[in-house]
Amino acid sequence: MNGIIILDKPQGFTSFDGVAVLRGLAHEKKIGHTGTLDPMATGVLPILLGRAAKALNFLPDTDKEYVASFRLGERRDTGDITGQVVEESPALVSQQALEAALPAFRGEILQVPPMYSAVSVNGKRLYELARKGLEVERQARPVTVSRLELLSYDPQSREGRLRAACSKGTYIRVLIEDIAKAAGSCGTMTALRRVRACGFEEGDARSLEELRALAEEGRLEEALRPVESLFAAYPAVWVSPAQATRFQNGGGLDLARLRKRPPEGLCRVRSPQGTFLGLGRADWETGELRFVKAFWEGENTP
Repeated sequence: MNGIIILDKPQGFTSFDGVAVLRGLAHEKKIGHTGTLDPMATGVLPILLGRAAKALNFLPDTDKEYVASFRLGERRDTGDITGQVVEESPALVSQQALEAALPAFRGEILQVPPMYSAVSVNGKRLYELARKGLEVERQARPVTVSRLELLSYDPQSREGRLRAACSKGTYIRVLIEDIAKAAGSCGTMTALRRVRACGFEEGDARSLEELRALAEEGRLEEALRPVESLFAAYPAVWVSPAQATRFQNGGGLDLARLRKRPPEGLCRVRSPQGTFLGLGRADWETGELRFVKAFWEGENTP
């Protein structure tokens, strides 16, 4: 089975749990996912099956989007509701004050990774140190928040929801803590849902129950999306039969002889019939469309 299944990951499941379930349903050994979601989080988790599993190193660097719930007035060691309270604040924060804090966190910002994260410092995962009660200095990292919107907020309960679109490596729980601090309080994340990843929206996602039902009926392939859909952000080029044969054998193509000349960088290469053959890289300095990776049926990867 080759393609992508967009799983709506349930709360309490790890991303690897989702992979394990899909491996059993699809009877496919080659399987992976495009980005870890914490067990408490739900939402869009693209699962790569068969040839699609080879795509991980070539995915476009697209934003991910989340809807997060939060509570002001408390901060927890994990940054979310699963941890222990380590700080409390009686300060009441108005919606205006909260809104006023948001602009500083839009665009490129610096963010310190949380202790409860998989980031490595001196060969040790931070969460391993955190579980031992240790805290070490962490370097702030640049991340980009392209969208940040307060969806709702109740000043009395100090609970609200926000939507954030951000680059890979952004921690929403840290973002909430930092926004709360800027607004004169402290905060923690109470729920998280990923609503977009790798160009797929939450409307594309299927629940585990739905996927199990399809598998029982022998219809799981109905949930499959083509491998090419992972690369929709890359331009597509069509090649002639002779060029397709050369590309399938791992050969480069003369950019000047293509009907449509792609911009510099990765592109999708299609046969005259529109079949997705794989990825090429346009190098205008050499004038060549170089072979990068094959994804076609019956491939013979050089």
